[in-house]
Amino acid sequence: MKTLFKNGTVVNVFTGELIRENVLMEDETVLGIGDYTDSDADCVRDITGQFLCPGFIDGHIHIESTMLTPAELTRAALPHGTTAIVADPHEIANVCGTDGIRYMLEMSEGLPLHVYVMLPSCVPAMPLDESGAELLAADLAPFYTHPRVPGLAEMMNYPGVLAGADFVMEKLRDAKAAGKVIDGHAPLLTGHDLDRYIAAGIRSDHECSAAEEAIERVRKGQWLMIRQGTAARNLEALLPLFDEPFCRRCLLVSDDKHPAELLSDGHIDHMIRMAVRAGKNAVTAIQMATIHAAECFRLQRVGAVAPGYRADLLILNDLETVDVAAVYSAGKLAAENGQCIPFAAPDCKAKRWGRILQSFRLAPLSAEDFHIEPQGSRCRVMQIRAGQLLTDEVIETLDFTQNNGIDLSRDILKLAVIERHRETGHRGLGYIKGIGLRRGAIAASVSHDSHNLIVIGTNDADMAAAANRVLALGGGCTVAAEGEILAELPLPIAGLMSDADAETVAAQNRRLNEAVRAMGVPADVSPFMNMAFVSLTVIPSLKMTTFGLCDVATQTLLPLFAD
Repeated sequence: MKTLFKNGTVVNVFTGELIRENVLMEDETVLGIGDYTDSDADCVRDITGQFLCPGFIDGHIHIESTMLTPAELTRAALPHGTTAIVADPHEIANVCGTDGIRYMLEMSEGLPLHVYVMLPSCVPAMPLDESGAELLAADLAPFYTHPRVPGLAEMMNYPGVLAGADFVMEKLRDAKAAGKVIDGHAPLLTGHDLDRYIAAGIRSDHECSAAEEAIERVRKGQWLMIRQGTAARNLEALLPLFDEPFCRRCLLVSDDKHPAELLSDGHIDHMIRMAVRAGKNAVTAIQMATIHAAECFRLQRVGAVAPGYRADLLILNDLETVDVAAVYSAGKLAAENGQCIPFAAPDCKAKRWGRILQSFRLAPLSAEDFHIEPQGSRCRVMQIRAGQLLTDEVIETLDFTQNNGIDLSRDILKLAVIERHRETGHRGLGYIKGIGLRRGAIAASVSHDSHNLIVIGTNDADMAAAANRVLALGGGCTVAAEGEILAELPLPIAGLMSDADAETVAAQNRRLNEAVRAMGVPADVSPFMNMAFVSLTVIPSLKMTTFGLCDVATQTLLPLFAD
């Protein structure tokens, strides 16, 4: 069937022009642009006063970090104009290996949101991580023939690249031999080391938190992903990248986005609005959200309103506020007036996915499991940075005669990372500051990238209560105080995703946030998202593993006590 969009203004992402033209669509493809008339079409939609632009593409996202299944993410993101995402399933792969990759491919098949799946390059992320699986090059190779696999996901093991480690280089060689793209992840890497990293074939990065860092990558030929998620909010610092000549090599990504923010603020549309409010050009931002992402990942005939391109189209009431009136995905109306058109979704809890639905191997915990035996008074404490994934090491003198070193007056809380995949009994214990919790404890099975059980608390008893509730749920996030569970978000799918709808998950997410706010956490801290990253051993500088504190730069364990 042929559909004509007439009397609208087309956003030409190739030239940056706004042109009054009619657009003819046939089935799932744009047939032509120009002086087409009603007689050329079976159906006509008059969009006088409106704009027609390509659907937005999120160039880097972890579906698991939305805590939604692919189908529920579709229902949440489509009304905001997102018609495609490039997803890295390394969260679920760290829990369930290749079963996790197959699960994400199958659960995203046939959805109106086009889901491209990059292959996880670092499972586990680094040698000190204890994950539920290990993926070697041979495990990934069969997936390269899948039509929705554009390449190898973020190569976080930049020390392995620089050292030429065989198991790392084999993955890079296989991706290049298959003609696939390779994503990067190398925060703060610069100079000659960055040159060697890029020369290995790595063509993008989403970890830049400063303009100077980002500009170096663009000048050296990488695609630069500007990230604005729930924990990492880098857009404001990277606003200079929205200008010429740097914008030509930039795209927009969310990386990790919680559902409450997704529903309330939006997705890629929110990033465009932010840029426009900061004085940047709306068309430039749309180019970064569409054709640039398609070119970065070599997605053929995607990301533009042009003849032969897939008809992923947005009708906007207003360009600068990105007011989405309607969304077409592959030529079909997929969302209108903020509502997703109903569609059939795969069964996310089919019995054959037993390993994914029963992912915990861990016995219940007691308060004694969180006790730290003092070996001095001066301790290494992890300091988080609000709005960033980077952490710092500070040395604090702790009083172990009071609450086992916890000091609420200085916002020094206890931190635990507990292995939950193989019953090893390993527990990393230490201290963290910057969360703001004044009482109780929080716990979660979302702990990048190995997704062990992570707990932060003001006392050992509440840490045990929060942790054990996560175990009882088969995964999730919990808030506990005085032995009572105050809020929870069940995540039974690999301990990472809910089987509920987006609105339910968002409501549970809001209750978690309300509970921690009432317990002292300031508004500029997202405690569950921040907590999820304090175990990620590829982002500087101090992180907690199941073996204890890790110096990210040297990939060595550090003693908790600095005496």
